[in-house]
Amino acid sequence: MAKDEIGVEDPRREDVRELLSHHLAHARSNSLPEEVQVDPTVTLFGFRRDGKLLAVGALRQLADGHAELKSMHTAEAVRGTGIGRTMVDHLVGVARGRGLRQVSIETGTQGAFVPARSLYERAGFSPCGPFGDYRPSPNSAFMTLAIEPDSLSGSA
Repeated sequence: MAKDEIGVEDPRREDVRELLSHHLAHARSNSLPEEVQVDPTVTLFGFRRDGKLLAVGALRQLADGHAELKSMHTAEAVRGTGIGRTMVDHLVGVARGRGLRQVSIETGTQGAFVPARSLYERAGFSPCGPFGDYRPSPNSAFMTLAIEPDSLSGSA
Protein backbone atom coordinates (compact mmCIF):
# COMPACT_ATOMS: atom_id res chain seq x y z
CA MET A 1 0.00 0.00 0.00
CA ALA A 2 1.27 3.47 -0.89
CA LYS A 3 2.46 5.68 1.94
CA ASP A 4 1.19 9.28 1.61
CA GLU A 5 2.75 12.07 3.66
CA ILE A 6 2.39 15.84 3.76
CA GLY A 7 5.12 17.81 5.47
CA VAL A 8 7.12 21.01 5.42
CA GLU A 9 9.52 21.09 2.47
CA ASP A 10 12.83 22.77 1.80
CA PRO A 11 12.59 24.70 -1.48
CA ARG A 12 16.30 24.02 -2.06
CA ARG A 13 15.69 20.25 -2.44
CA GLU A 14 16.13 19.18 -6.06
CA ASP A 15 12.70 17.56 -6.48
CA VAL A 16 10.99 20.53 -4.83
CA ARG A 17 12.82 22.98 -7.10
CA GLU A 18 11.82 20.89 -10.11
CA LEU A 19 8.10 20.83 -9.24
CA LEU A 20 8.16 24.54 -8.37
CA SER A 21 9.81 25.26 -11.73
CA HIS A 22 6.88 23.50 -13.46
CA HIS A 23 4.51 25.61 -11.36
CA LEU A 24 6.27 28.84 -12.32
CA ALA A 25 6.45 27.85 -15.99
CA HIS A 26 2.68 27.22 -15.96
CA ALA A 27 2.03 30.54 -14.22
CA ARG A 28 4.34 32.46 -16.55
CA SER A 29 2.78 30.95 -19.68
CA ASN A 30 -0.72 31.93 -18.54
CA SER A 31 -0.16 35.22 -16.69
CA LEU A 32 1.43 38.60 -17.21
CA PRO A 33 5.03 38.76 -15.91
CA GLU A 34 4.17 41.28 -13.19
CA GLU A 35 1.46 38.95 -11.87
CA VAL A 36 3.80 36.01 -11.19
CA GLN A 37 5.37 36.40 -7.76
CA VAL A 38 7.67 34.26 -5.65
CA ASP A 39 7.39 34.83 -1.90
CA PRO A 40 10.14 33.37 0.27
CA THR A 41 8.23 34.12 3.51
CA VAL A 42 5.75 31.27 3.21
CA THR A 43 5.71 27.80 4.75
CA LEU A 44 6.02 25.31 1.89
CA PHE A 45 4.42 21.87 2.17
CA GLY A 46 4.82 18.85 -0.08
CA PHE A 47 2.64 15.81 -0.73
CA ARG A 48 4.78 12.70 -1.13
CA ARG A 49 3.71 9.19 -2.06
CA ASP A 50 6.33 6.59 -1.19
CA GLY A 51 8.82 9.46 -0.98
CA LYS A 52 8.07 10.87 -4.44
CA LEU A 53 6.99 14.53 -4.46
CA LEU A 54 3.63 14.86 -6.26
CA ALA A 55 2.29 18.23 -5.10
CA VAL A 56 3.28 21.40 -3.32
CA GLY A 57 1.33 24.11 -1.60
CA ALA A 58 2.25 26.96 0.68
CA LEU A 59 0.63 28.96 3.43
CA ARG A 60 1.42 32.62 4.03
CA GLN A 61 0.06 34.47 7.04
CA LEU A 62 -1.42 37.85 6.15
CA ALA A 63 -3.15 40.10 8.66
CA ASP A 64 -4.10 38.71 12.04
CA GLY A 65 -6.41 35.77 11.55
CA HIS A 66 -6.01 35.58 7.76
CA ALA A 67 -3.80 33.35 5.58
CA GLU A 68 -3.25 32.91 1.87
CA LEU A 69 -2.76 29.64 0.03
CA LYS A 70 0.22 30.05 -2.30
CA SER A 71 2.00 28.04 -4.98
CA MET A 72 -0.49 25.19 -5.21
CA HIS A 73 0.74 22.77 -7.87
CA THR A 74 0.13 19.08 -8.54
CA ALA A 75 2.32 17.06 -10.90
CA GLU A 76 0.56 16.67 -14.23
CA ALA A 77 0.64 12.86 -14.12
CA VAL A 78 -1.50 12.74 -10.94
CA ARG A 79 -3.95 15.59 -11.55
CA GLY A 80 -7.56 14.61 -10.99
CA THR A 81 -6.68 11.93 -8.41
CA GLY A 82 -7.59 13.94 -5.29
CA ILE A 83 -4.05 14.93 -4.30
CA GLY A 84 -4.73 18.64 -4.90
CA ARG A 85 -7.82 18.48 -2.67
CA THR A 86 -5.84 16.65 -0.01
CA MET A 87 -3.25 19.44 -0.10
CA VAL A 88 -5.91 22.19 0.12
CA ASP A 89 -7.55 20.41 3.07
CA HIS A 90 -4.16 20.06 4.78
CA LEU A 91 -3.31 23.75 4.34
CA VAL A 92 -6.72 24.81 5.64
CA GLY A 93 -6.17 22.46 8.59
CA VAL A 94 -2.79 24.06 9.32
CA ALA A 95 -4.42 27.51 9.22
CA ARG A 96 -7.16 26.29 11.55
CA GLY A 97 -4.56 24.83 13.90
CA ARG A 98 -2.79 28.19 13.96
CA GLY A 99 -6.02 29.83 15.11
CA LEU A 100 -6.70 31.63 11.84
CA ARG A 101 -10.25 32.47 10.79
CA GLN A 102 -9.95 32.99 7.04
CA VAL A 103 -7.98 31.49 4.17
CA SER A 104 -7.90 33.16 0.75
CA ILE A 105 -6.34 32.45 -2.62
CA GLU A 106 -5.54 34.38 -5.77
CA THR A 107 -5.48 32.44 -9.03
CA GLY A 108 -5.80 33.20 -12.70
CA THR A 109 -8.97 33.89 -14.67
CA GLN A 110 -7.64 32.31 -17.86
CA GLY A 111 -8.88 28.93 -19.07
CA ALA A 112 -5.76 27.15 -17.83
CA PHE A 113 -6.85 27.97 -14.25
CA VAL A 114 -10.42 26.57 -14.51
CA PRO A 115 -9.43 23.29 -12.81
CA ALA A 116 -7.82 25.21 -9.93
CA ARG A 117 -10.84 27.45 -9.43
CA SER A 118 -13.13 24.40 -9.53
CA LEU A 119 -10.97 22.68 -6.91
CA TYR A 120 -11.16 25.66 -4.56
CA GLU A 121 -14.90 26.00 -5.10
CA ARG A 122 -15.44 22.31 -4.25
CA ALA A 123 -13.36 22.88 -1.09
CA GLY A 124 -15.79 25.62 0.00
CA PHE A 125 -14.02 28.75 -1.24
CA SER A 126 -16.20 31.50 -2.69
CA PRO A 127 -15.39 34.59 -4.78
CA CYS A 128 -14.19 37.67 -2.92
CA GLY A 129 -12.41 40.91 -3.65
CA PRO A 130 -8.66 41.49 -3.58
CA PHE A 131 -6.96 40.90 -0.23
CA GLY A 132 -3.55 41.60 1.23
CA ASP A 133 -1.39 43.52 -1.24
CA TYR A 134 -3.38 42.45 -4.30
CA ARG A 135 -5.10 44.96 -6.54
CA PRO A 136 -8.05 44.33 -8.85
CA SER A 137 -6.98 42.72 -12.12
CA PRO A 138 -8.95 41.11 -14.93
CA ASN A 139 -6.38 38.30 -14.80
CA SER A 140 -6.92 37.49 -11.11
CA ALA A 141 -9.69 35.54 -9.43
CA PHE A 142 -9.88 35.95 -5.65
CA MET A 143 -11.54 33.35 -3.42
CA THR A 144 -11.89 32.98 0.33
CA LEU A 145 -13.01 30.50 2.98
CA ALA A 146 -14.09 31.33 6.52
CA ILE A 147 -12.86 28.73 9.02
CA GLU A 148 -13.44 28.06 12.66
CA PRO A 149 -10.17 27.91 14.61
CA ASP A 150 -9.33 24.61 16.27
CA SER A 151 -9.77 25.38 19.94
CA LEU A 152 -7.89 22.24 20.98
CA SER A 153 -4.57 22.94 19.29
CA GLY A 154 -2.00 25.65 19.48
CA SER A 155 0.29 26.22 16.53
CA ALA A 156 0.92 23.82 13.64
